[in-house]
Amino acid sequence: MPPLLAIAVFLAPLQGPGQVIPLWPEGVPGGKSGGDEIVQNNRVSNVHVPTLTYFPAPGSGSGRTAAVICPGGGYTIVAYGHEGVDVAKRLNAMGVSAFILKYRLKEYGHPAPLQDVLRAIRIVRSRAAEFGVAPDRIGVMGFSAGGHLAATAATLYDAPDGRTGAALDAVSARPDFAALIYPVISFKGPSAHAGSRRNLIGETPEPALVERLSPELQVTRNTPPAFLVHTAEDKGVPLENSLLFYQAVRAAGGSAELHLYEKGPHGFGLGQGLGPASDWPARLETWMRAHGWLSAAGAPK
Repeated sequence: MPPLLAIAVFLAPLQGPGQVIPLWPEGVPGGKSGGDEIVQNNRVSNVHVPTLTYFPAPGSGSGRTAAVICPGGGYTIVAYGHEGVDVAKRLNAMGVSAFILKYRLKEYGHPAPLQDVLRAIRIVRSRAAEFGVAPDRIGVMGFSAGGHLAATAATLYDAPDGRTGAALDAVSARPDFAALIYPVISFKGPSAHAGSRRNLIGETPEPALVERLSPELQVTRNTPPAFLVHTAEDKGVPLENSLLFYQAVRAAGGSAELHLYEKGPHGFGLGQGLGPASDWPARLETWMRAHGWLSAAGAPK
């Protein structure tokens, strides 16, 4: 069985209905031979063949909004279930087509995850007509360390280290919006998430690389509109991460909406029973409607 087909079959119990799209059919850049992927409790680790899993919004029509979802996991695992499949289905209910990204992790480090997320956006944009989505309504959404990856996509979308020399590099990788849910943002100072930083850039990274991969320091006026969610109870990633990104966007003259909640542990996803924090998907939907991203043909009224 060819390796890519083997991976697609291996992930079938995780993904539910959805087309699996290899990111690098021509060969993974800097690919390694590191054994099989490990799947446990809907979490994937030891990723060597990055993929997108497509969850189209129901109904017919074209010009829909799409979102590339980056589940979290500290660059150690991809929390494919509650921050991937569950979120994709919730986006589908809003009329948004979803693409779950299974990206490379600590076995590769930077720039592999950045290359994967930018390649994902380029694939969706270059095949927008095929997927029934609008090429100017393609966003990125991330949770925890996946939020860091989404934030780097929103700030380093044109970075040389996000390119591989492939023809698809000519397609814009700038997301049209970014939804960052309890994201890791800064790799500097007391708010830094040490585990994500270590897994992505090592124990003793160069100071210039630490700054480059602290998205709050890379925000410009061209950074796409951002929607952020965090809670005061988050013991894994301090809410100051979201504050830093929000403040940076404001300082640059960009657009951002920030929702801070009292209750809710780190990694709660779509968890219920957390009071107002459980309603963040409704706030996201309202924000997307206000920006016109849910007015595409075929989207629910």
